[in-house]
Amino acid sequence: MHAKRKILMLVVVSLVVSAACSYDELWEAAEVGDYVLVTNRGGKDIAWSVNSGVEIITDRGFAFKDLNRNGRLDRYEDWRLLPEERARDLASKMSIEEIAGLMLYSGHQSVPAMSSRFAVNTYGGLPFAESGADPWELSDQQKHFLVNDNLRHLLITFVQSPEVAARWNNNLQALVEGIGFGIPVNNSSNPRHGTVASAEYNAGAGGSISMWPGSLGLAATFDPELGYNFGQIASREYRALGITTTLSPQVDLATDPRWGRVSGTFGEDPTLSADLARAWVAGFQSAIPGTETDGAWGYTSVNAMVKHWPGGGTGEGGRDAHYGYGKYAVYPGNNFEQHLLPFTEGAFGVEGGAGPASAVMPYYTISYDRDTVYGENVGNAYSKYIITDLLRKKYGYDGVVCTDWGVTRSAKAVDQFGNAPWGVEGLSEAERHYKAIMAGVDQFGGNSDAGPVIEAYYMGAAIHGEAFMRKRFEKSAKRLLRNIFRTGLFENPYLNVENSVAVAGNAGFMEAGFNAQLRSVVMLKNAGNTLPADTRKRVYIPQRFIPAMTTWFGVFVDERWEYPVNLDIAGKYFNITDDPNEADHAFVFIESPRPGNGYSRDDLRDGGNGYLPVSLQYGTYTAEYARDPSIAGGDPLEGFTNRSYKGKTVRVSNYSDLDLIRETREKMKGKPVVVVMKMSNPSVFKEFEPLVDAILVHFGVQDQAIMEILSGNFEPGGLLPMQMPANMRTVEEQSEDMPHDMEVHQDTEGNRYDFAFGLNWSGQIDDERTAGYGIKKNQQDPVD
Repeated sequence: MHAKRKILMLVVVSLVVSAACSYDELWEAAEVGDYVLVTNRGGKDIAWSVNSGVEIITDRGFAFKDLNRNGRLDRYEDWRLLPEERARDLASKMSIEEIAGLMLYSGHQSVPAMSSRFAVNTYGGLPFAESGADPWELSDQQKHFLVNDNLRHLLITFVQSPEVAARWNNNLQALVEGIGFGIPVNNSSNPRHGTVASAEYNAGAGGSISMWPGSLGLAATFDPELGYNFGQIASREYRALGITTTLSPQVDLATDPRWGRVSGTFGEDPTLSADLARAWVAGFQSAIPGTETDGAWGYTSVNAMVKHWPGGGTGEGGRDAHYGYGKYAVYPGNNFEQHLLPFTEGAFGVEGGAGPASAVMPYYTISYDRDTVYGENVGNAYSKYIITDLLRKKYGYDGVVCTDWGVTRSAKAVDQFGNAPWGVEGLSEAERHYKAIMAGVDQFGGNSDAGPVIEAYYMGAAIHGEAFMRKRFEKSAKRLLRNIFRTGLFENPYLNVENSVAVAGNAGFMEAGFNAQLRSVVMLKNAGNTLPADTRKRVYIPQRFIPAMTTWFGVFVDERWEYPVNLDIAGKYFNITDDPNEADHAFVFIESPRPGNGYSRDDLRDGGNGYLPVSLQYGTYTAEYARDPSIAGGDPLEGFTNRSYKGKTVRVSNYSDLDLIRETREKMKGKPVVVVMKMSNPSVFKEFEPLVDAILVHFGVQDQAIMEILSGNFEPGGLLPMQMPANMRTVEEQSEDMPHDMEVHQDTEGNRYDFAFGLNWSGQIDDERTAGYGIKKNQQDPVD
């Protein structure tokens, strides 16, 4: 930490506007890097930039920031008051233009800001690489929307390092501190604690941020306390990077196994998802014990934005609503209410002063035919029934409602990513903003332009009067400001750079994440006690073919062959050989079938409707049992409503993984073959399970964690957070909205790959977790 350099009191006093000179001074100031830190004895510390123009004001011996520079202590500047009262006072003072800026949430920002297919970023008119700018400087575009559009919520993606993130945060906060009411920026992030598989873990070594299993991996531990511990650690690392809101947890029930975002969920079970959601939110929002400043909140608290209300895992046919072809969420099992439980009993059910979740994000989907009041089939962000009648009134939620990114922008094709004004395609952009605001929305994800929000205000004023719309805008402003006040940003938004470097990815946090990875791995098969493998034996790890593919964001990646794990790490556990004839074991590393999106322009061009099956098997699949006609359909860009794909044939992009298993089996000539699958979606195991001796499944861990289990250094203990289907027929015939409704795979050892199934060295796991979360197993015979 930088040594605090005492500022001459004469200098400090010259900056003070005294409100009550008869009290002894209870504060002292010190310079920390490029900001001044004031310690209030018996009160909250405050900090301000020496470049922002802000002065301090005293009252009863305490120091406060005069953020609006009016020479008096306003209620919103008084840290002795509750966040609710401070937010109400500030909201009442703000102009409509300033509130409109508060209702914006930026597009994805990297640090430094790079140009991409989604945005152009410059520094003094030049790309970053040509500008000579330091990586912590603000881009031209960032300065524009902060100053001209009054934007105060940013979504952060890539950051170069904790040091760069901290310096960039301080520059950002210094800029806005000197503008208007001095409202600080509430930076946010999607989950960023994923693993780098090839990285090596060493006790005592750190990194830029700790690495944990994905959400499905945490679910596979069946341990909500671990979710809480993750939140407590992740929130401290987020705050070290200047992040005060997490766009998580994603609590959609993964009741359709084909959905492309299953990996971000806690699985298909409502009770497990609710328990994990509650723990996750409490972990993020509760300050580390002993550091609280407002009830359970403090300088280590991070607002949780739970998503996606009312659940996004029921897209018809498994298609996703980032695209027009996946806009409809369907409920053939009439099971809408159960999808609300991870919100109402989970994220909203946090006990103590840190709950409920600070914000909610509705999903893009049209919850088809669920609106029983107004009869609208519109995207959830536009639905007064979904937002006001259910979320606000029935369940009493008064936190921020922020749309998903890009819902107000027009789509030019049904397969265009991210522009999703579903059900309101005929409205202008400003009209969409107005409709969402009147439905109960407070904030617009991915919009850095205040113009449409301001225009929406005047639309409402023309219909309801200025007083009505002013009150409506102030209500949103109060909710948004409350989240900024609770995290202490108005008092101190600045970061000590050395402290940020020390906190993010420190050795203790890395160890906790690695231990969680170990606990998340699931063993499904272990015929003849194949595992653990003797570390003295020779092991063959075949190279894996990675097919050419287009990523979720439309980026094309060339095909290649590669070793699927870090051989240097594997070599520390086993003797690795390239010759299967010399090997005692083979470890085959694969990924679950990459199912595709369920739509093809080629099919449309060839006379079809464009819709295809989403397959969970490696082999070629023909959808003989698919629904026809579809439940939902209709789009301004389509001249039909039946989206059925019955009878069509597809093959997943990584079909070669099945070939790899078969070829390895032949090469090993009866010697043990172990499959390690990285799972994003449930898979049809019958294609390869009879060919192999042991199966491990993980949801995103370091290679080293797998080697710890293969070698017997750690006993597997994870449980399946989802059912594994017996075949694609049961996938087609299940209901998109129903959990636990598939016939599951039964292996050659008689094990059924059902929810909450897993093996350890002794056999099937039967403990307090399976007793608490297990369900009655389906006893039907598998369907051919």
